[in-house]
Amino acid sequence: MNIAVYPGTFDPIHNGHIDIATRAAKLFDKLIVAVYERPGKNVLFSVEERVEMARKAFENNPKINVESYNTLTVEFARSKGAKVIIRGLRVISDFELEFQMALINKKLAPEIEFLCLMTSQEYAFLSSSIVKEIAALGGCLDSMVPAHVKEALFRKLKETSFGVPVISLRD
Repeated sequence: MNIAVYPGTFDPIHNGHIDIATRAAKLFDKLIVAVYERPGKNVLFSVEERVEMARKAFENNPKINVESYNTLTVEFARSKGAKVIIRGLRVISDFELEFQMALINKKLAPEIEFLCLMTSQEYAFLSSSIVKEIAALGGCLDSMVPAHVKEALFRKLKETSFGVPVISLRD
């Protein structure tokens, strides 16, 4: 079986991620969307929430499984029998980071290939950070995320002050 892993934080998953995963799934027998548990950045959603949102996004695609992981990405890929790690590229700065990551991962796991897919033009502007900021400011997310992710974002932002400046009117 030809298996690939598409790793990321997916905080939250958006239509750009879904596009890359759906296209990658056409190239492999099985694609594992791997949600990293311990990113080096602040996340809005727990790993369980991120996994659940991703699972719902791919529930109609039997070739895509969603799992969380907390090891080196290449170790996770090895443990799943994957021979390829998928990454998405939006802008030129993505290339620089992905190239560096591919080289170090190739050093760690020479048997695993790295495949970058260019984002579809309609999603080139999307990032999870931008989606969270638009949501925090009450903007329209309809073309950016699935409905269940939009609902989860607005619910979570009501519960927290993540990314929203808290201003005291008393001062």
